[in-house]
Amino acid sequence: MVGRKGKKLKQPGGKIISLKTAQSCVEFKLDGKPRLDLSFKGISAVPKCIQKLCDVDEVDLSRNLIRKIPDFIGQFVSISVLDLHSNYVEQLPVIIGRLQNLQVLNLCNNRLTDLPSELGLLKKLHTLNLGLNLLEALPSSIAALKELQHIGLSDNRFARIPVCLSRLPKLEKVNLDRNPVVTGQTQESIMVTERLYLVKESFLCEDCLRKCQSESRNMEEQDGSQVSAEEET
Repeated sequence: MVGRKGKKLKQPGGKIISLKTAQSCVEFKLDGKPRLDLSFKGISAVPKCIQKLCDVDEVDLSRNLIRKIPDFIGQFVSISVLDLHSNYVEQLPVIIGRLQNLQVLNLCNNRLTDLPSELGLLKKLHTLNLGLNLLEALPSSIAALKELQHIGLSDNRFARIPVCLSRLPKLEKVNLDRNPVVTGQTQESIMVTERLYLVKESFLCEDCLRKCQSESRNMEEQDGSQVSAEEET
């Protein structure tokens, strides 16, 4: 913003973080790895100065006023945790796919309407939190996240359980609470694979889920017996 005399005016609504301030926000975890904590700083943009701190293991930019993730985030190739929850982020840059060592990505409570297919490049990712956004679907590339164990999708706009979730061999927990998932579709209410059970909490209690698991095993045994009988005949 430029004033009448050509002087640059400070943009309202966001604080400025200097390199010195950012450096003072670096703390060391018990394993000795550095963590940059810029949460609760009232910033509306990711500070450019943190590019000089790209060797940290974790970056916490949560609880701010950030609307855009800059492309220079791709320089943080060594980070294992990126926390951006409770901001105003509307879109992820495709450069996110460069963060090959990322294990935890928290994007909860933002304004995301879609996701780049490059998310599927994060081969080490085991926790992905996308709750409290405006998502209606997931990119099919999510199926490539073979290490993914936990995914949060609550409080979005999913009308169907994403099919790509059934292709994740290590997935243990899916949160689809408070989505407009069609309740009358029994085939989509619960999808069972060898290692995955996707259940909307309002559908099944723990006892019912255990019963479904037991019935699934019985069905597999019956199918095996049928095959053996057919081979003998």
